[in-house]
Amino acid sequence: MQMLYDSESFAVLHLRPDMEANVPAGTTPAKAEREHQLPRHGFEIVDKRSGKEVYLDGSWAEMFQKTILAWQQDAPTEEEVEETLDKYTGLAQQPVIIH
Repeated sequence: MQMLYDSESFAVLHLRPDMEANVPAGTTPAKAEREHQLPRHGFEIVDKRSGKEVYLDGSWAEMFQKTILAWQQDAPTEEEVEETLDKYTGLAQQPVIIH
């Protein structure tokens, strides 16, 4: 888990499976993938104002990752980042229990 963003309003975490910990010694990643379904990476966006969070995976995570890559190139202002994150708050249904 890696904290990508933290402000008074939002926190964004990148959750990635630890591939090496799940692969037995001597097993190639391709073989491990055939034998077990590997968990996918995702992003957790916590809306601190409402106390709710949303977990993005699959195509949502891919779309969000493109946004993050664009941020790395363009260096947006905090207001621009917060405006983008605010668009995801409608998806946040899960109450935050531990954060």
